[in-house]
Amino acid sequence: MRPLSTQRIQGIGAALAAALLLGACATGKNHAPVEDRAVGARGAPTIASAQPSPGSVPAQPAADATKPLPGAENAGKPGYYTVKPGDTMIRVGLESGQNWKDLVKWNNLDNPNVIEVGQVLRVVPPGSDAGVSTRPITSAKAETRPLDAKPAPVAASAAPTTSSPSTSLPAAATTAAAAGREGDDDINWIWPASGPISSVFEEGKSKGLGIAGKLGDPVLAAAEGRVVYAGSGLRGYGNLVIVKHNTTYLTAYAHNQTLLVKEDQAVRRGQKIAEMGASDSDRVLLHFEIRRQGKPVDPARLLPPR
Repeated sequence: MRPLSTQRIQGIGAALAAALLLGACATGKNHAPVEDRAVGARGAPTIASAQPSPGSVPAQPAADATKPLPGAENAGKPGYYTVKPGDTMIRVGLESGQNWKDLVKWNNLDNPNVIEVGQVLRVVPPGSDAGVSTRPITSAKAETRPLDAKPAPVAASAAPTTSSPSTSLPAAATTAAAAGREGDDDINWIWPASGPISSVFEEGKSKGLGIAGKLGDPVLAAAEGRVVYAGSGLRGYGNLVIVKHNTTYLTAYAHNQTLLVKEDQAVRRGQKIAEMGASDSDRVLLHFEIRRQGKPVDPARLLPPR
């Protein structure tokens, strides 16, 4: 037998290498789609898998610019709020000084997560103001359903009155309402945390006080009231508690590590409602706001001297 030449050996080797490469490519074609599907499933969860908390989804632009938005005829009227980009029902409640669940009821909203930029919402109880139309604002959907199977308790101050929308309030009722608002200002406040002040209230920049502390320090209710929100659905506030004290005032306690109260729970003045933390913050602190009819006011002017 004649020995194989070097040229022939190299040619056979090249042919074998090409055959192996083609086989590997064919095998890869069989398995690649399975790998791609697995990666896609991990990297892009479906919408159905995300379960946002009620009222925590920001308002969306109107789907049809030619279709009038719900409540548009009340834009600019007292007692109404026009939804802005980034708004949620929780934020609208904070900005108007109301319980967001009350806003859902007053506006007959089918889904608190579905509000549109430019939509106009009622932010006062129906019948509570003679100058405000009491016709409820309905959502674009014809069918509505209650938000919760179990109705939440409503404070007596938030209950709608039965006065006729076409009749002015009697002088006695007006006087009583004014006296009630004056009484709402008479709150015996306490400091919600004992740490030093790290940042002060500044109109248009800082809506409250920053109170420094250590992780886990107690956060106290500044006055008695009812919890209208406890969660992390408001961007920039972290784990947040909002307490409504009366028809005029509510307080907000942000960046907590742990929340110790639930929505609709009554709290006492000085009750521990949370533990200080750094959620949605670069350091441990309590961001504390006092809002009068939804407008932030300087807590240092209302809290007692230290």
